[in-house]
Amino acid sequence: MNLSWPALDDTVHDSQRLFRQVLGAMSEPGTVHELVAPTPPAQPRQPLLGAALWGVVLTLCDLETRIWIAADLDTPTLREALTFHTGARFTDDPASADFALLTQESFDPQTPFALGSDTYPDRGTTLLVAVERLANAGPWSLSGPGIETTRALDVGDAPGCHLLMTRLAGNRASFPQGLDVIFGCGAQLVAIPRSTRIASVEARADSQETN
Repeated sequence: MNLSWPALDDTVHDSQRLFRQVLGAMSEPGTVHELVAPTPPAQPRQPLLGAALWGVVLTLCDLETRIWIAADLDTPTLREALTFHTGARFTDDPASADFALLTQESFDPQTPFALGSDTYPDRGTTLLVAVERLANAGPWSLSGPGIETTRALDVGDAPGCHLLMTRLAGNRASFPQGLDVIFGCGAQLVAIPRSTRIASVEARADSQETN
């Protein structure tokens, strides 16, 4: 067993603290939060999962959780660590996953993640996405519950980032079904629940000029 992936120092108190922080992030969509969590090891030739997402995994995943892992993050050591620290089960079917671990590069809009149902919207897959940066600026505009007016968000320039944000913008058409997402960049975390409305800053500006 490879134990290089760290556990929480105080399982009970740290998980409670991190859980409150994740809830706080969900209630303030798009706000950048700094999480104090164990830093996972760097994997050779692999994207870095980061402390924030690893802390989320340690806090939210348990014996009843099913996890789907994108190919660019999937390693035997990560699976061993998840099994050892959380007991979570793995699935190769994204539609049956409670959580999906992926990166900005590995997001594919055609991947059939679960969207929940009108009766049980909370049964949709929550995406845990490692991105290159998080900032409350440019090119996406968020609005809706938990946001007083609008909030700007930048999750990086990679093509996968644009594809993912465009896909999340589609939640509005299927609400209350949809995808929740938690972005992680190092120790930084941003959450966007399915209730959040997303538009590109350019598109919003064009709409305002038209009106």
